[in-house]
Amino acid sequence: MDGGDIVRKLGGVNQSGVRNHNERLLMSMLQRSGGMAGSDMARQAGLSPQTVSVILRKLEKDGLLRRGDPVRGKVGKPSIPMQLDPNGIFAFGLKIGRRSADLLVLDFVGKVRAQLKKAYEYPVPEEIFAFLREGLVDLTTGMTATQRQRLCGIGIATPFDLWKWHKLAGNPARDDIGWKDVNFRSEISAFSDLPVYVGNDATAACRAENLFGRENGFSDYAYFFVGSFVGGGIVLNDTVFQGNQGNAGALGAIRSTGPLGESRQLVDVASVHLLEARLVEAGISPRVLWEEPQDWSSLARYVDPWLGETAQELAKAALSVCAVIDFEGVVIDGAFPEAVRDELVERVNRYLASQDTRGLIVPQVVSGSIGANARGIGAACGPVSSQLLLDKNAGLSVF
Repeated sequence: MDGGDIVRKLGGVNQSGVRNHNERLLMSMLQRSGGMAGSDMARQAGLSPQTVSVILRKLEKDGLLRRGDPVRGKVGKPSIPMQLDPNGIFAFGLKIGRRSADLLVLDFVGKVRAQLKKAYEYPVPEEIFAFLREGLVDLTTGMTATQRQRLCGIGIATPFDLWKWHKLAGNPARDDIGWKDVNFRSEISAFSDLPVYVGNDATAACRAENLFGRENGFSDYAYFFVGSFVGGGIVLNDTVFQGNQGNAGALGAIRSTGPLGESRQLVDVASVHLLEARLVEAGISPRVLWEEPQDWSSLARYVDPWLGETAQELAKAALSVCAVIDFEGVVIDGAFPEAVRDELVERVNRYLASQDTRGLIVPQVVSGSIGANARGIGAACGPVSSQLLLDKNAGLSVF
């Protein structure tokens, strides 16, 4: 049996059926808390201790939960918290970016187990699907038979209207590259039986932050991800909200104004492709921005003015979204070094202090915590959320 046959025969745990509401509820609680005793879960969920006990035993038997170390209280027997089992489920996440694609395997607690990267000048469908096909074989080869049986799907994170990218950044790629008519499930079904989930890349990044980021204390917030092209997401009631047509949080389309008063979008004035253009004008290859590990310290003379302009535009955009929904906060992350991200957030807060905020409550602006890998991690969250967690607004929809 060759590698392609191995991938094709992976049915995944989704074949065991859709988890019911209470099972999803308890697993979602554990995903948020990291571990809880059954009695505490029953109280918070409004379920009887007996009902919770039955569900937890079932989920433990299914290999989705495990017992934590006993916790001793002041009186009585020590309580035994239940936790998500990292090996309980796995998912693939594919991020299709303007300059590179990333394919990773994510476990049940958000840890990246393995990852592959492919760099290119422009993403071409045939090359991307070949990368995915070969990558699935490479990544599953390093997994045990039990782990392979616990693969639940493939999540794809890609910008909407992918075929229009070159018009935004002056890329010479042709209009007939072919992305407009691509059916991801049809293409992937040729080499894998795993279910395919497709969604916007910035929304996927938002989901990664919401599920696995540092606790920011916000139940409702707007999320900006600054990559080659800026995008975003919306979190309401601790859940990523996808909207009527799956395009909620398209923050890159927020209106702005160009230097001559012309109408622009946020994507035109607050994206990394603008910094790339500055480097090209200076005779510097923009590839330096995406090299691993990322280090932009030698580019300070170009990064600093870009940061100032981007921060000003993000500050205006933050107020715009808060005029529609009274968000508690705004989270900013991106495909750049952590120091650059934190400096950007500091400048956004500085600009907010000088903006006209009549009729608005100024949001708290904080740094995200996932970084450049957020889109790939968020892509892998799609299969997991859709099949196991209580997330009715999951932004990656199954095809």
